[in-house]
Order: sequence, then C-alpha cells, then structure tokens
Amino acid sequence: MGSLGTPALVVVFAVGAVATWVAGIYLSKTTDALDTRLGLGEALGGMILLAIAGSLPELAITVSAVLSGNLGLAAGNLIGGIAMQTLVLVVLDASVRGNRPLSFLVGSLVPVLEALLVLSVVGVMIMGTQLPESASIGGVVSPASLLIVVVWLAGIFVLNRARKSEAWEVHAPESKPGRRHVREEHPTEPKPYAKATTAVVVLIFGAGSLVTLGAGFVLEESGNVLADRMGMTGAVFGATVLAAVSALPEISTGIAAVRLGDHQLAAGDIFGGNAFQLCLFLLADLLALSPVLSQTQPSDIYLGAVGALLTAVVAAAIIVRPQRRYFRLGLDSILLVALYALAIALLPQVT
Repeated sequence: MGSLGTPALVVVFAVGAVATWVAGIYLSKTTDALDTRLGLGEALGGMILLAIAGSLPELAITVSAVLSGNLGLAAGNLIGGIAMQTLVLVVLDASVRGNRPLSFLVGSLVPVLEALLVLSVVGVMIMGTQLPESASIGGVVSPASLLIVVVWLAGIFVLNRARKSEAWEVHAPESKPGRRHVREEHPTEPKPYAKATTAVVVLIFGAGSLVTLGAGFVLEESGNVLADRMGMTGAVFGATVLAAVSALPEISTGIAAVRLGDHQLAAGDIFGGNAFQLCLFLLADLLALSPVLSQTQPSDIYLGAVGALLTAVVAAAIIVRPQRRYFRLGLDSILLVALYALAIALLPQVT
C-alpha cells in the first residue's frame, strides 16, 4: 500500500475501521447465540473459542503484523490496547442513564476479580520483556508467553467457580448489576437470532469472522504506512490509533449491555478481553519463530504499566462506588481520562 497517497490510505484505514465495527456487532450477537444454543462456555475448549471470537480484531492485526515482520506493531497493539480498551469504560459510563456512574451500578466483585486477572497477566508480560532471547523455549517461545496462557486459564477457572459459589455475598445498595452471564434470560430483550436456525447463525458468524480478519490485514498494512509518514513508531501507533480502532466492537457491545442494564457484564467483558489479549503473544511467538516479548521496547513496558494503572483505578472504583456524576461521568472515568492523557503526553520522553 506504500504506493497510495496519504488521503487514499486514510480512506482505506477508515473503511477497515468501519468493517471492524460492523462485523464486530454481528460477531458479538452470533457468539452469544451459539454460546446459548451449544453451551460453548461450559467447556474449556468453548471458553477459548469464545475468547478468540471476542478478540478477532486484535488477532487479525497481530497475525498480519507478525507475518509482515512488524513485530513492534504487533506488540504495541497487544500491550497498549489494554489501556485503550480500559478507556472504553469511560464511553460506557457516559451512556448510562440516570444520575449514578457505571462503577456505582456494577454492584458485584466478579469484575474486580477479572481486573485482578488482567493485572496478573500484565505482570507476567512485563517479566517476559526482561528475559533475553536465549531464555526462550527451543529458541521460539518465551516462557512468559506460555505462562500468560497458564495464568489466564487458571484465572478463568477461578472466575467460573466464583460465579457459581456462594462463598460471599455483596450488598451494594441501589446497584443494578444485571445478568451475571449472557446465557441468563433477559426479562425483556429476546435472545439474538432467536428465530434463525443454528446453520444460519454459523454462516453469519463465519462471514463476520472473515470480514474481521480481512479488515485487520487492511488496518495493519495501511496503518503501518501511515505511521511511517506521520513519524510515529509502529509500537506507538499500534498502542494508540490501531488499539482504538480494534476496540470499536467493545464500544458497540458495551453500550448495548449498559442499555439492557447489564452493568457488571459491560465492565467484565472489557477486563475479560484485556486478559485474553496478552495470550496472543504465544501465537505471535509461534508465527515469528522467535520470542516477541524479548523484542519489546521501553514504550511497550511503559504502556503496559499504564494499562495496569487504569485497570486498578476501575477495580477500586467498583469497590468504593463513587455516587456523583460530573458532565455525565463518574469521578473514576474523569481520572481515567486524565491519567491516560498525562501518560500519552509523557510517552515521547520514554526511550
């Protein structure tokens, strides 16, 4: 795409972004429908499949970037995407009806556990950036990439146990957590594709997946050229602009969850996607035939720490439950925006 002019590249990038948005909506609805009909989330393989389906934009960009040799863009998108996708909660907070912020309405500690899982995999990721390439398994896979997957699987097991157990009760006055899982029947909203056959749902899911994968390739190729022309490194572009585009489906599905009153699901889905996202480093290693984490830059570590900080702020807000809103945002959302803006302003100083 290097032969295209900058205006044409911007149009191509925008088309890829719109395709990601639209396909993400269909993927979310068909994934929910298939999960309900087939009980996918009840088995380990199903949970992994559902996680991959929810992270297809990041998967597509990662595969495309690694295959084109742009490991910095792949790492930047995966690591920096955590901070950007956590900011999606600000958009969801603004879409809440009433005079209480999203963090007040969640009324559940399950999203806090999911936030702790994000912090755990980010910690392992940062450890992996400090390992030399010689520490890799067979010269291909970083031990940290493998450990991230192990920690994620263990975290999913603990989360499922926590959802089913009655080891503790949370009393959060005036909270409106909504459903604990999309498998639960909503009192007013019908299940997506309730009248369609399973075969039709599978076809729509497949079409959405193909569109998302194709859009990811277009976004990576056009974005890489645009980054060069703007004087941005692949890591920074991947962590900001590209991460924002790949978060578009989460914005759409999150707003829909908030409108349905599923406040804990809206927050939990963001954390769940962030936790699984770093598991893609294992795939990146296998495709690159070298440990991608050992080739990360200081800016990647910096942005990973920013993502962890923003995650901790949201988890604390769910526990503290600020009650007031200012300009339709809770204090935690305002703090998220301020911290992220400060972090990006200081990013050029990181060498």
